[in-house]
Amino acid sequence: MVCQRCNKAQATVHLTDIVPPEGEKRERHVCERCAAEEGLIVQKHEPIAAILDSFIKQASGSEKVVDVACPECGMTFREFRSHGLLGCPNDYDAFERPLTALIKRAQDGATHHVGKTPARLGAEPSIHVKIAKLKRQIHEAVEVEDYELAARYRDTLAELEQS
Repeated sequence: MVCQRCNKAQATVHLTDIVPPEGEKRERHVCERCAAEEGLIVQKHEPIAAILDSFIKQASGSEKVVDVACPECGMTFREFRSHGLLGCPNDYDAFERPLTALIKRAQDGATHHVGKTPARLGAEPSIHVKIAKLKRQIHEAVEVEDYELAARYRDTLAELEQS
């Protein structure tokens, strides 16, 4: 498709404008140059493998663990980071510390999967989700030295754990 603005370049930016008052939808197809001239920021496509690799690198933390190898399959943590797949069940033990950090980051502070409920269903989060969230909030409040807020979270957590 050719850019609807300059009628020269290939249209790679596809926009849907909502026009008031009825909320009519209007589609526009423009090239990156014309989009930039209109003040639109075009983000480059990043492959999912690169996103996963970045996530794993940030969550695993220290570079010291990259050469730790599983005694059963021989896979190193560096190989896991580059492929995103573990080699055998024993890798969970061999890479326990960096994997725990990765799981905590992915699960909002929890070290085991607690699941999610779609917001549109309006369901209450499970007690495990609430506890994990409160523990994360306590930690964050202490890091910024907001001890009053941390104490409120601690009290809420104590009430939740008693029920």
